[in-house]
Amino acid sequence: MEARLTSLTLRVKLWAAAVKRDVMALWIAGRDPRVPWVAKAVAGLVAAYALSPIDLIPDFVPVLGYLDDLILVPAGIMLAVSLIPPALLNEFRLQAEARLERPTSRAGVAMILVLWVLSALLLFWLFTGEGAAIASGLIAIASAPA
Repeated sequence: MEARLTSLTLRVKLWAAAVKRDVMALWIAGRDPRVPWVAKAVAGLVAAYALSPIDLIPDFVPVLGYLDDLILVPAGIMLAVSLIPPALLNEFRLQAEARLERPTSRAGVAMILVLWVLSALLLFWLFTGEGAAIASGLIAIASAPA
């Protein structure tokens, strides 16, 4: 039982290290002119989100807070990795392993902050003034008998 637990712990640690390396490789790929623009855009967005200290769904939200980290980030990494030519990806992975410092993504922070502010403004508009009148009208239309 203890050997199985040690094996699982080792596999999780190796997986986490590979995710960290791939995020760094995507960050490098997003800045490389040899990468196709679609792959560069996806790689840049995934790396910005993964390296951002702000989550789209905060971790204190039960279940959903960690779900984005466990599903969105790996899915984005897999998509971005599939778009980058294999030879370039291997080069970026080697560069990522050589780097010790984790880059900060100001663009990722800015993107998430803009999404939060826009969401807050939309909610404010919906629950006050004109937005509330439009929302209540839509609710009335939707609940009216056919």
